[in-house]
Amino acid sequence: MKPFSTAFLQVMFVCANTLMIAKLFYPGVIVCSFCISLLWTFNVRSALGNWKERLLYCLGATLGSVTGLYLSSEIVKFYVL
Repeated sequence: MKPFSTAFLQVMFVCANTLMIAKLFYPGVIVCSFCISLLWTFNVRSALGNWKERLLYCLGATLGSVTGLYLSSEIVKFYVL
């Protein structure tokens, strides 16, 4: 049941994050990308063994998501308008 639950939650957050990104809803992107990353750290316990490393990884991924969304939305505005 654990592999099913982990996969279910990861894909659920990826799908939700896709919609949040499409709608430029930054709070949703922050929550979803953090949750995706946190769930992923449980799959790679050997690489990210302690909570400090896990949380730093999640924060980096969250910031990367928000930055990528912002930059890409600015590029689209520049080239579309």
